[in-house]
Amino acid sequence: MKYLLICFLFYTVTAYSQTATADLGIIPAPADVTLKKGFFTIGPKTQIAYSDGKSKKTAMVLKDYLQKRYGLKLPLLAETTNKSASVIVFTHQEKLGREAYQLTAGTSVLKISGDEAGLFYGLQTLMQVIKAEGAKLQLPCVEINDRPRYPYRGIMQDVGYHIYPVSFIKSQIEMLARYKMNVYHWHLTEDHGWRIEIKKYPKLTAVGAYRASTQISHYVDSLNGQDHLPYGGFYTQEEIKEVVAFAAERQVTVIPEIELPGHSVAALAAYPELACGDHPGPFKVAENWGIFEDVYCAGKENTFKFLEDVLTEVMALFPSQYIHIGGDECPKKRWEACKYCQQRIKQEHLKNEFELQSYFVKRIERFVNSKGRKIIGWDEILEGGLAPNATVMAWRNIDEGIKAAQQNHDVVMSPMSHVYFDFIQGKRELEPLAIGWGYNTLSRVYAYDPTPEVLTSDQKKHIIGVEAAIWTEHMDTYRKVEYMLYPRLMALAEVAWTFPEKKDSVSFFERRLPEHLLQLDQTDKVYRVPGPIGVSDTTLTGSTFKITLKVPVEGAKIYYNFDGQDARETDYLYEKPIDIILRKGEKRQLKSVVITPSGKRSANTSTLFIHP
Repeated sequence: MKYLLICFLFYTVTAYSQTATADLGIIPAPADVTLKKGFFTIGPKTQIAYSDGKSKKTAMVLKDYLQKRYGLKLPLLAETTNKSASVIVFTHQEKLGREAYQLTAGTSVLKISGDEAGLFYGLQTLMQVIKAEGAKLQLPCVEINDRPRYPYRGIMQDVGYHIYPVSFIKSQIEMLARYKMNVYHWHLTEDHGWRIEIKKYPKLTAVGAYRASTQISHYVDSLNGQDHLPYGGFYTQEEIKEVVAFAAERQVTVIPEIELPGHSVAALAAYPELACGDHPGPFKVAENWGIFEDVYCAGKENTFKFLEDVLTEVMALFPSQYIHIGGDECPKKRWEACKYCQQRIKQEHLKNEFELQSYFVKRIERFVNSKGRKIIGWDEILEGGLAPNATVMAWRNIDEGIKAAQQNHDVVMSPMSHVYFDFIQGKRELEPLAIGWGYNTLSRVYAYDPTPEVLTSDQKKHIIGVEAAIWTEHMDTYRKVEYMLYPRLMALAEVAWTFPEKKDSVSFFERRLPEHLLQLDQTDKVYRVPGPIGVSDTTLTGSTFKITLKVPVEGAKIYYNFDGQDARETDYLYEKPIDIILRKGEKRQLKSVVITPSGKRSANTSTLFIHP
């Protein structure tokens, strides 16, 4: 006889001890939590107080939140006036460290302290732990001392392949802020579209922002082809200012990416003289997905004049410390045949075209540094020698990040092996169309540790953060972006903020995430509903099984059957553990589905049981 508790299999990727944070439902889990007796109650007589202008700004956010969410209109004061009333006090102080905060709740006084960012993150924690108990709002008496593991915690949103409305960009930034993420990396230029207004070069948007047609499918031969429909758009400088200001209010830095020297066909379509040769072009904005050999000429001075002009306007719009310059997937074929590039190689005493790319990046870096900024680029900028002050974004594999850290360069880990959110999350036939390789499940994201153990303690300090990439060749609607982002964003947030010893996979998947997904389920956002906790798409052998399931979304229901068809509401409703008994030579297939309170569905999970 074989008894199987499949729920344990779901967590084989991670193994963390359970912590007290599970009781409070906070994502990402705080560094230190001490629960105390009693509750702090928020009611009509509660006051909100602040210590200075910076803390007042955060206090006002809470005041607006309580009024909009719960209908409570509370006074906002520089000091408490009614000593008998409960009070929430925001105190601005730098001594806790950058982005750190302390939240202390007694029965009558709740204090949040920290620097400007720390106050904001303490507020996010407060909003997560407030619970409506009948007509009262309560939270347990508690002391939370919290700080982030990494200073850089972000996602990369590509809008070059497909562009999305400003309202959607803002909705992503709101979610980043809620989960204490602090970077929105905005990939604004691509072979397939230039998405940012540059006033000195109007053809970048008049020509480069639009393509004549779009590839329909990359992986199904019978459906491959073009749609023959014009596509495009761009963000005006006013819209960009609006997004940057919106993000800053939420402690999110928007980092722009202007691709160079490759992924530049859209720019070359607008200004062909920037390509190699004496009479280059004409070019058209790319219509098929892929890598293109036409790139900026590294030998012409007008290339650098153009890019410096563009970056000057970009830096005026984005106050971020970092400017992302791409640097990835730059074919060298055009440079090899270009007399201007070959002349540059000789003049600069370079060995080859890889060193020519290094020259290109270093020259751009000097210009960006002269404006008081730093460059960050994809890990190909390591090739041919890395610019001295550059930060590396390791995407091809973890080893590239290790290599950069060992050379004493700061690194943001973004390996496609663990945090590429354009990769599928389940069986390909049950998922939206995605890139034809790659598989990053929610549990795989959660298990990722961005700091490789092979590094020395000093080298580990160069791992400054983690970022998930959302490339959008196959995301033609913002709803598909949401499906690919949520709930993997919540797992990424805990990876980025929470120290490894405080991570708890059982708490995250079985208690905290279900609560947060219920909240998401009550909005108009699309998200990928996880399958039932306790089963997976696999084959198991034995004679007797007892299957215990849990819902991944609070309030959801699980339906299952054994008839080989996809499970639906007409099938068995899971209410107690499922017993499966097999005689020798028999097999049985369990199919199960989660249906959330709003009616959203998970993909079917199919588990085959065999008694050989």
